[in-house]
Amino acid sequence: SLVVLFGATAGAYGAKLGSDERELILLVWQVVDLPGKKVGSLHKSLVKADNLELSDQCREVSGLTPEGLGKAEPLDRVLQQFIQLVSSDLKVLGRSSYTLCSDGQLLIRQVLHPETSKKNFLLSDCFYSFYDLRKEFHTCYPSSAAVKDQTIKTMAEYLGLGTDETEEDFGVWQVKTMVAIIFSMLSESCNHIFTEPETVKYKYETGPCLILLFFFFFLFLCSSKSETVDNETVIRARGLPWQSSDQDIARFFKGLNIAKGGVALCLNAQGRRNGEALVRFVNSEQRDLALERHKHHMGSRYIEVYKATGEEFLKIAGGTSNEVAQFLSKENQVIIRMRGLPFTATQEDVLGFLGPECPVTGGKEGLLFVKYPDGRPTGDAFVLFSCEEYAQNALKKHKEILGKRYIELFRSTAAEVQQVVLNRYMSTPLIPTLPTPIIPVIPPPYTIATGSIRDCVRLRGLPYTAGIDDILEFMGDATADIKPHGVHMVLNQQGRPSGDAFIQMKSADKAFMVAQKCHKKMMKDRYVEVFQCSGEEMNFVLMGGTLNRSGLSPPPCKLPCLSPPAYAAFQTAAVIPAEAALYQPQALLPAARTPQASAAAPPTVTYYPAQAAQLYMNYTAYYPSPPVSPTTVGYIAAPPGAVAAAATATHTPILPQPGALVRMQGLPYNTGMKEILSFFQGYQYAPDDYNGLIQLSDQARSVLQAPKEWVCL
Repeated sequence: SLVVLFGATAGAYGAKLGSDERELILLVWQVVDLPGKKVGSLHKSLVKADNLELSDQCREVSGLTPEGLGKAEPLDRVLQQFIQLVSSDLKVLGRSSYTLCSDGQLLIRQVLHPETSKKNFLLSDCFYSFYDLRKEFHTCYPSSAAVKDQTIKTMAEYLGLGTDETEEDFGVWQVKTMVAIIFSMLSESCNHIFTEPETVKYKYETGPCLILLFFFFFLFLCSSKSETVDNETVIRARGLPWQSSDQDIARFFKGLNIAKGGVALCLNAQGRRNGEALVRFVNSEQRDLALERHKHHMGSRYIEVYKATGEEFLKIAGGTSNEVAQFLSKENQVIIRMRGLPFTATQEDVLGFLGPECPVTGGKEGLLFVKYPDGRPTGDAFVLFSCEEYAQNALKKHKEILGKRYIELFRSTAAEVQQVVLNRYMSTPLIPTLPTPIIPVIPPPYTIATGSIRDCVRLRGLPYTAGIDDILEFMGDATADIKPHGVHMVLNQQGRPSGDAFIQMKSADKAFMVAQKCHKKMMKDRYVEVFQCSGEEMNFVLMGGTLNRSGLSPPPCKLPCLSPPAYAAFQTAAVIPAEAALYQPQALLPAARTPQASAAAPPTVTYYPAQAAQLYMNYTAYYPSPPVSPTTVGYIAAPPGAVAAAATATHTPILPQPGALVRMQGLPYNTGMKEILSFFQGYQYAPDDYNGLIQLSDQARSVLQAPKEWVCL
């Protein structure tokens, strides 16, 4: 038997059903006895959604109203009634088993499965197998329109059936017409047989996928990446919570069939998750449905979904070694990643830390320590558990102490194991997510605003956890009026958020409107004050000054008595990249100049990232404005000739490339060079002869060589 099923949501209809995350509001169904060509009763049930607001298209097409839906049952009860009524109709027809039949894939895959997953209740087994009437119709009538162009109405017109939808209630006509189409397909002229239903996977299968095993084999034989993954089956998901696992991503795509081991979490050069993942589906049809979930939500965050290539997937998920392959050979295991292990930790130490309540699969064989190419431990390890219960017990030990260090534990994936281990063995990551060192560029295209025009706004009282996305959401429609690279987060002298931010608007009028509209508007659990200000006032605060009711207090670098010694490698407009330094030491700030010195000053060579977070002086982090992603990191490269010309014109030593400065605070007073080099073990630092290329005054050199703080190249 078939159960012909039709449904509608409170939002989009037709080809866009389910693409807007709107809830189900209508189910209509009827049992069809195929051998006897009989039908059961037709049932129509309204569904009470959490949000009763209906789109204009829904109101027009369905004729439903929020008042009517408010009296309906919620989805879980409607589905229980569905199972009971179908069973009752089957008994009347003398049948016992059935398979669903719907108009296309969307109702089952894009509506029912995602919605029930978000509402945390399980669907009956009958919803994991169904017939797609459009595909069955095209198989029976090959000369009809393509599957993607079929609708109930076009199929009825092809068969010469009545197509006046106004004769019946919305949903009733659709089910009756689908039943008539099925009976036509069962006629002697066609004698169609329903044999191969569509299936929905019950759960995501972890472990290395088959295509990667072939990939490794070809690499061994040919030493080239001759094996490929179909480009039409891979997507890139961006904006994921950093703690999300492969199972969380599979749940986000619930209803769609992901290939075995098809979730690859992307990592940055430090081996940490960067909020992106590559997902490989079983075919292009599933991939196209996944693209329709662009900007759907995972918790409170929306997830961006884009097309990706098979080559990108292989680069992320394809790295392996014999040790990793042996570790991952045990299937259906839960993988946990441990981070922050003492470098002296042994397998016995880790097993003792986990304890008997979470036994590791295979004992020591279920542990994989990540090491650098020279064999030194990185402090990371992966652990296998045979079931979810043991893994959950292990996760409860998150941030417990082993030795003198607290240990972080996270869910992980086979692709992450491959990627982390191979990245440690290689000199460069598979897909670098951090750029190459900064190259001098002349001149910087983005500068801090100046002037007395009040075209800026100041946000005060931001939550300390607020980021660029929170501010843009707080601004609402006004984000369209923000200047490029016009959002400036203010940090305190410890490099932490101060609760303030400045935003450069396109005009003073726009700034005034934002201040009026957003003042004391809530962000998370705090209200935020919004004031209109000028570029000059913003500049003073960003450079370390204060702005209050008493007026402006200039930053320390503007006070002659506090001006630090000159530092030749960085001039006034110089910018240190956020990836290279949390903040500059005072010894790196520019000296106060006399007018004569300023007049004779050579052109400035500026270091800056073009689309990345930046830090000016000690106080401010700069983020790109939309549409540039806040997580995007990129640099503008200057041609070598421009660098040489700048060096010749200025007669000023330039930091050798590559090279970047970091500042260390809180060192023990007896710290020596050996301890510092040991602290940076595993990282490349500049050779000693770099020191001779930086001209320092005696005062500056004394600061740099003080035992409390070090500045390292």
